[in-house]
Amino acid sequence: MNLYRDGQDSMGLHADDEPELGAEPVIASVSFGGDRNFRLRHRQSKELQQVSLASGSLLVMSGLSQQCWMHDVPKTKKFVEARINLTFRYINSI
Repeated sequence: MNLYRDGQDSMGLHADDEPELGAEPVIASVSFGGDRNFRLRHRQSKELQQVSLASGSLLVMSGLSQQCWMHDVPKTKKFVEARINLTFRYINSI
C-alpha cells in the first residue's frame, strides 16, 4: 500500500524486476482517491507513455513489461487529492 498525501509525494522511476517475482511478473495496481499520472519509459528507446489513473482504476502490468519498461508516479505542482494505491504481486517460492 502506498499513500500519496499530495502532489509532492511520488514514486521514483523503477521496474518491479526482483528475482522472486519471476521472469514475467504480473502486477496489479488499484487506485483510490485523487487522480495521478503514471508514466512508463521504455528502457532502450526512452519512449515515454503517460496515463492518468483515476479513483477505481486498475492497472495491470504483465509479460515483458518489467524487462522493457520502467515506471513512476511523478511529482506535480497542481492540486491533487490524497491517493491510496494497492499493489498486488505474486511472489514465487524460492
